[in-house]
Amino acid sequence: MTEQHSLKKRIRERMERTGESYTAAHRRILAERRHSGHPAAVTGYPAFGSDEHTPSALCRHMLAVDDIGVSEPMAFGLGGGIGFLYAVFEYRQVPHPLLTIVAQHHPQPWLDAVAGHLGLDLSTVTSSAPGAALKKLDAALDAGRPAMLTVGRGLLPWHGDTRVEEAADPYPIVVAGRADGRYLVDDSAPEPHLLTSDQLAAAWGAHRAGRFRLETLRPPAAAPDLAVAVRASIATTTAHLTGPVLGNAFDVNVGLSGMERLLADLEDTTTKKGWRRRFGPPEAFGVGMTRLAECLTWAHTAPGAGRSLYGAFLEEAGPITGLELASAAEAARDAGSQWAGIADVAAAATQPDVTIPDLADRVRSVLGVERRLVSELQHALAAG
Repeated sequence: MTEQHSLKKRIRERMERTGESYTAAHRRILAERRHSGHPAAVTGYPAFGSDEHTPSALCRHMLAVDDIGVSEPMAFGLGGGIGFLYAVFEYRQVPHPLLTIVAQHHPQPWLDAVAGHLGLDLSTVTSSAPGAALKKLDAALDAGRPAMLTVGRGLLPWHGDTRVEEAADPYPIVVAGRADGRYLVDDSAPEPHLLTSDQLAAAWGAHRAGRFRLETLRPPAAAPDLAVAVRASIATTTAHLTGPVLGNAFDVNVGLSGMERLLADLEDTTTKKGWRRRFGPPEAFGVGMTRLAECLTWAHTAPGAGRSLYGAFLEEAGPITGLELASAAEAARDAGSQWAGIADVAAAATQPDVTIPDLADRVRSVLGVERRLVSELQHALAAG
């Protein structure tokens, strides 16, 4: 039940033991996780855990309750797939800058996007207190409906290695049932995590925007049109990579514009926003490089910034939609390989003066691939 508790430590230990890169060590740990444990049976709930992207796996499991079968790559694409948000925050109480990169579709919650593209009804209820919230959760479970909750990741016992400043970060879980007075939680492990009501309530109330919000899927009247859903999801992904997403000044940090801003900050050698000054000091450099590797591998994404998984989605989507997506899938895989290389460089970095220019060169290269990917998607949609 504590499989996720020391993910960061396990990655580092494996890198030191085997000489593998950050991405390779993470991949091997994922493989070991998938083949360990024996999922507990929960009536009506198909499976626990994920292959690469937990939010997509959770949605896949919830869809399967209503006999809507999709792969994890398909659930990833239906959720909007890839995106990009880049920001660096600085606070007086934190001794180093806080780097954030969200490489997946953002900010729409994953289940909302999947349900919206499939044309499914999503029931969302909220509560102002834990007691009322738990009663509503119990009612949903009694009706055979697993529920997705947004919790503070650091309040989950198996995520105990979360940094203090990230403890309230939004994190989706699915409560699939109850056993022996505890809740069965689907997260990333191949067997359910167990939480008491007090533990669940504490995590559930930690993220302010998702505080005591409960989401369930209503049983569909008819099977969804997957081809229509896939086309809509690709259009969403393309729009969010190229145009306004948030509707405010922060949009400059989103999509291709966000990647351009990241490149500009990496190349900046004179101003305080440049990485040479922001991440030059030893502590800031160490934390920043670690965070960069995490953000491109598993934090708010899948390995390779989710691009490899999106390539698998596009390969599956082509025959379903009749769209010509082979070139886009190739570009997505290329971008995934390059983002993984950036994560590996960051994880092994020791010298800012060497690493930051190297990162700039690599981001410039992958930005060209990302532009090609967007162009291929736009062309496929227009031609189809």
